[in-house]
Amino acid sequence: MATKPGILTDWPWTPLGRFKYVILAPWAIHSTYSFIVKDKSERSLSLFLIFPFLLWRMLHNQIWISLSRYWTARGKNSIVDKSIEFEQVDRESNWDDQILFNGALFYLAKFLYYWLHRALHHHYLYSRYHSHHHSSIATEPITSVIHPFAEHIAYFALFSIPMLTAILTDTASIASIAGYLTYIDFMNNMGHCNHELIPKWLFSIFPPLKYLMYTPSFHSLHHTQFRTNYSLFMPLYDYIYSTMDKSTDELYEISLKREAELPDVVHLTHLTTPESIYHLRLGFASLASKPYTSKWYFSLIWPVTLWSMMLNWLYGRTCIVERYRFNKLRLQSWVIPKYRIQYFLQWQNETINNLIEEAILEAEERGAKVLSLGLLNQAKELNRYGALYVERYPKLNVKVVDGSSLAVAVLLNSIPRGTTQVVLRGELTKVAYALALTLCRRGIKVLTIREDEFLKLKKSFNTSSESNLILSVSYSQKIWLVGDGLDDKEQLKVPKGTLFIPFSQFPPKKLREDCYYHSPPAMVTPRSLENMHSCENWFPRRVMSAWRIAGIVHALEGWNEHECGYTMSNIEKVWQATLQHGFQPLLLPTESKY
Repeated sequence: MATKPGILTDWPWTPLGRFKYVILAPWAIHSTYSFIVKDKSERSLSLFLIFPFLLWRMLHNQIWISLSRYWTARGKNSIVDKSIEFEQVDRESNWDDQILFNGALFYLAKFLYYWLHRALHHHYLYSRYHSHHHSSIATEPITSVIHPFAEHIAYFALFSIPMLTAILTDTASIASIAGYLTYIDFMNNMGHCNHELIPKWLFSIFPPLKYLMYTPSFHSLHHTQFRTNYSLFMPLYDYIYSTMDKSTDELYEISLKREAELPDVVHLTHLTTPESIYHLRLGFASLASKPYTSKWYFSLIWPVTLWSMMLNWLYGRTCIVERYRFNKLRLQSWVIPKYRIQYFLQWQNETINNLIEEAILEAEERGAKVLSLGLLNQAKELNRYGALYVERYPKLNVKVVDGSSLAVAVLLNSIPRGTTQVVLRGELTKVAYALALTLCRRGIKVLTIREDEFLKLKKSFNTSSESNLILSVSYSQKIWLVGDGLDDKEQLKVPKGTLFIPFSQFPPKKLREDCYYHSPPAMVTPRSLENMHSCENWFPRRVMSAWRIAGIVHALEGWNEHECGYTMSNIEKVWQATLQHGFQPLLLPTESKY
């Protein structure tokens, strides 16, 4: 929002939220119906093509968004090394409003920019309108169209001059107008992508080009210095009126030479559902900035989802999706292009293990200190909690961390104080065994309702702790530690007010509105963790899974051992180190109407 919002700052359809597209529905339906049903003499091809062209503009913008976010994750040729936060993502989530506005004007009505831009930097207009656009210092392609509604009216009036001229002189065509608007979108997105893309040889071949075409670094200086480099697309007028920033050429050279950033810590995760591709930071920014949930409109874009699945199946390879900074550590998230269901298919194990192994070796080559295994990349049936890779490559410098010690520590500190007994139910994992043993040693009774789970736990215990492990048939306890495999019927049998605390990577299905559900082991990140503007799967903003945080803490502390396989770091030591670095526990979900 602008510093002092003026008249027409908000778009008229803002209250409609995601249903704002209905304002185009009457025109789109009418033009499509008329083109299909009416006689050829009464059809209007130009009217019919407006809606497909609007879709093309949205696709064009989304391609730039995804590419820019991928380049940001790599760090190569980036211009402004400043983090992007959730506030910017929210501010720029309505980037498609300008396309919607242009579309409405199209349906309704079928050398100046430089001075308009300078006028917008006058204190009166800047504080009421243009400051909203300039709130983004490290720009993204969508930043180019983030303006108050009143500004877009002025921009459209300006940019429509060539189109109106062509129409009035009877020289217009659908192709020329489409090409003109595509050019505007292309240059706008390129100028705000925060990565230098224009090669130096282009200016060497034709030196005057520097006056006729701007570069991303040229416009980036306008966002960092505010009162220089006003020109859009063509810097000529900045040269004429002496508003060219003196560091323009220097920044261009520096940006071209900047290499891709090498990570200190890599978190290796994977896709969860076919629709989770949209939740990646490379996908839709507004979705990635919120906890993952299935949306009703995903069913409308199933062909795109199917297409992405086919691409993953045929050509998928591990890629960088996020890049952070924390206490001088360079953090990256890499995603393996496999879905959750594939991890349960035995014939997929070799392929997945090969992808994980390649990622570990690539992290080793790039000089990473730690690689943490996220979600099912550390499954026992897949690779024995990561031990497989350490055994194959005993001289690895990068430390492989499964994060089990911190996960157990988070769970222990999630159990309400004064608790004397808990129920443990679900698939027994490394975390579950360590959790049950630690609770029994602390004098807390651990009840199991499945005999097979009881016998497995008993076998892993020493004699001094067995007395606190109990096989029970009662469902009256109100603290349940649950993992994968929790039965729906078991949830329905527990008393009202029961607290479910998952020890699994994935949250349980929430069947009871009269019970409390804690998240899987996770913690709140410090504010000093930079460039965090997407949510990790189903977690709230600025919350990370314990398995991911464990890798960061491992690197911060400089611990020189792997934590994978059946080895586990000291739980209390890891917990205290994590707190000292500013990570905080999540609050228990205790507030309820019951």
